[in-house]
Amino acid sequence: MRDRDETGRPRSARPRDEYGRPLPHGAQGVPRVPDDYAPSAQEALADAARLLAAGRPFHAHEVLEARWKTGPAGERELWQGLAQICVGLTHLQRGNLSGAAALLTRGSARAGAYGRSLPPGAVPYGLDLDGVAGAAEAIVAGLAAGPAEPGAAIEEIRRGLVRVSPGP
Repeated sequence: MRDRDETGRPRSARPRDEYGRPLPHGAQGVPRVPDDYAPSAQEALADAARLLAAGRPFHAHEVLEARWKTGPAGERELWQGLAQICVGLTHLQRGNLSGAAALLTRGSARAGAYGRSLPPGAVPYGLDLDGVAGAAEAIVAGLAAGPAEPGAAIEEIRRGLVRVSPGP
């Protein structure tokens, strides 16, 4: 039975391991992103980059998903795309290559579409959207030759999330 809050909405209170896999109730998991986390863009990017540096893309996805759900509606594609890329990295860590390719492709398309919707030269929150999308696409292309090294793939994406300039 799924955990639910006082209003009946589903919650994920089960502990998880460092790869985001559910553990049995009562097991010791890694710290989770709180259900009520509502980060600013800068907080989401910093937290996601920190989690990626620690090899925890599932948890980075939870941070980016929180921003997608609580941030401005006009930025939904950006945050959803970045979250999907992190889920793709999670699948890569777990050895699910088809899932990795699907989510990396979907996330890259969303983040890229958001970037193309902006005025030329715009750099939302200092993100290297072309770099993130290109890295995700390169990971997918490399999967045709076999499994990728998750650590190197995660680092490629993390570099694109590191703020290089302020502002939206």
